[in-house]
Amino acid sequence: MTTNPTSTATPVRAGRRAWTAFGVLMLPLLLVSMDVSVLYFATPAISADLRPSGTQQLWIFDIYGFVLAGLLMTMGSLGDRIGRRRLLLMGAAAFGGASLLAAYADSAETLIAARAVLGIGGATLMPSTMALLRTMFTDPAQRAKAIGLWSGVMTGGIALGSVMSGVLVEHFWWGSVFLVNLPAMALLLVLGPVLLPESKNPAPGRFDWLSVPLSLAAVLPVVYGLKEIPSEGWHAQYVLCITVGLLFAVLFAHRQRTGTSPLIPPALFRGHGFTPALVLTLVCAFGMMGSAVFTTQYLQSVLGKSPLEAALWSLLPSVLIGIAGPVTAQLVQRGVHRGYVVAAGFAVSAAGYGLLSLAGTDSLWLVLTAAGVLACGAVMVMSQLTDLAMSGAPVERAGTASSLLETATEFGGALGMAVLGSVGTALYRHTMPDAAPAESRETLGGALADAAHLPGRAGASLLATAREAFTGGMQGAAIAGTVILALAAVLAGVKLRRIEVRGE
Repeated sequence: MTTNPTSTATPVRAGRRAWTAFGVLMLPLLLVSMDVSVLYFATPAISADLRPSGTQQLWIFDIYGFVLAGLLMTMGSLGDRIGRRRLLLMGAAAFGGASLLAAYADSAETLIAARAVLGIGGATLMPSTMALLRTMFTDPAQRAKAIGLWSGVMTGGIALGSVMSGVLVEHFWWGSVFLVNLPAMALLLVLGPVLLPESKNPAPGRFDWLSVPLSLAAVLPVVYGLKEIPSEGWHAQYVLCITVGLLFAVLFAHRQRTGTSPLIPPALFRGHGFTPALVLTLVCAFGMMGSAVFTTQYLQSVLGKSPLEAALWSLLPSVLIGIAGPVTAQLVQRGVHRGYVVAAGFAVSAAGYGLLSLAGTDSLWLVLTAAGVLACGAVMVMSQLTDLAMSGAPVERAGTASSLLETATEFGGALGMAVLGSVGTALYRHTMPDAAPAESRETLGGALADAAHLPGRAGASLLATAREAFTGGMQGAAIAGTVILALAAVLAGVKLRRIEVRGE
């Protein structure tokens, strides 16, 4: 049965059936978010088995995220037209089939193709789950609770993916990291048609096919350039990629303003609180992913943890993530203004960066505490901004609105890694002595490699200097992050204080 998204009936509290359906929806969302990081520990085994070239190895790792980011807007708009449940089930079937293909891939080319199809499936699943939440939970308090849980699952899944891959590769073969997707997708395909309501835009207009390649050309070069800059520097080809992407973004925006049936209706940005929520979501993702550049390297390259040890230690901050969303929803339900809650969330994340700026070369618990505080603030912000944006968007455009939020998250994360990563790299290179080997002056990884080939005290001295320089770069980037998120807290308090979340 298809729900009528334009209904103005009084919101009805969801019962057990809706919450059961919510639980079913969270399984594929968890797996999609985990697939972002699931290859962290499987890559060596894949390299030994499939013998990919250097370029092929990069594509195996990156193509999932690129396809996902590039197709989010297209799939969100498509779901509004053909039905969010229908698109969700199609995506689940594609995701499950691609997972099976990836698990038993016998060549690098096959694995790259399977990862690309996984990205397509992921792009259908993410906006569809949020759009369905918008229609399943019409009561504002229940919707806020559901979105808080959604945000926690999404954030926690990325951390769990790397650990799960490490455990599975330790005991099974590398293909097992993909096979774990199959039970959840099968469950969704069986229970989805029974538990999930269908919903779509009753008058969507013609689908603008030309906007699809324009959106891809706008998103992919920018995301690629921003993700390469932290490790490779501001080389001309990456700046050119970003420039080309921005030019296509201008063309895409022009078509949306002038087209008769745009992929992204401009009126959506004039909705109740939608644009401030979109901008602040980008800033929040900027802060969250900007810190990840340093904390993962710090655990492994400064403290000397193995990859699996680092992943297990990094799970500790995730404990706080699981409670941040629901607790934040309770604060709003008890009368604390949403604008102040979002501002407080940014302030908490800024405090996390402040703690990170105090870290030395042997500050495991301080860094983990900083990461946990920062992540808690991010979940506080994300859950409320998502609720604000989805409440402000017309129900018939729920898929499109959700896809824009996810795209803003992708852009913000890539931008945070590029900007804060560049700050840390610049400080590292400035601190390293001119007498150090060339590769050591470029990155901490280069210093680790050089130190391994130097005798005794010379290697130890180089390693200690490089670790001090990296930690100093992390401190400088953390100070920059503190300032940016503190300013975001002020902006949120000012911009959101007069905006209330609407019901249905």
